[in-house]
Amino acid sequence: MTSSTYTGLRLEKRGHTALVTLTNPPAHTWTAESLAALERLVRDLEADRDIYALVITGDGEKFFSAGADLKLFADGDKGMAATMARRFGAAFEALAGYGGVSIAALNGYAMGGGLECALACDLRVAEEHAVMALPEASVGLLPCAGGTQWLAWNVGESWAKRMVLLGERVDAATAQRIGLVDETTPRGQGLARALALAEQVGRQSPGAVRACKNLIQAARHGGPANALPAEREAFIGLFDTEDQREGVNAFLGKRSPQWKNT
Repeated sequence: MTSSTYTGLRLEKRGHTALVTLTNPPAHTWTAESLAALERLVRDLEADRDIYALVITGDGEKFFSAGADLKLFADGDKGMAATMARRFGAAFEALAGYGGVSIAALNGYAMGGGLECALACDLRVAEEHAVMALPEASVGLLPCAGGTQWLAWNVGESWAKRMVLLGERVDAATAQRIGLVDETTPRGQGLARALALAEQVGRQSPGAVRACKNLIQAARHGGPANALPAEREAFIGLFDTEDQREGVNAFLGKRSPQWKNT
């Protein structure tokens, strides 16, 4: 896989981590083509047995992503709106459903669809100068790529309403306090921290991580009565994998496991 394969995105592989950099300067706005490319990229990474984690960031020091280019919606074309809504949904739902661990490194402004991209990830690291917002209602629109749902899940209904209904922007410190991001770093250090977190994923069994992630995210849609039996079945299902035997025997043998993702 090369960077030229994915419009508006640059892909690098670093060990078991895929680093995806948004490259549509100056503000890394999303286009129909780059959203389709992200969806395809995630599917390709799902098929790559050597990749366990995905880190996504913006090129440069000012923008993670400013979301959609509002010029696309200036003439009120409902067909264009429908196309972009579908592309945003398909891309970010694919990202949210990625079987490995996804981490957003917010290196600047994350606005609208940019923040929704980060919300589709499992974890978020923000540099101290980052600013986050869902300002769509201020221009007569609304977050259509998971923002109303994933934001409320992470920060609670009150803060979601402040950000969506009142258009409040939050800085990195506030974002960490309310649970929008997991960690903050000094300027220029967010990507390194995100990559370090991704390295931790490599110490875990990839199959176990996938099963655990599915179960954790299932808690959004139903109560323990449904999830607990599924949890036990997933535990038993891991005994069909080589990595289960490798993990247990490596621990008993006091050595590091060598995962095969099988």
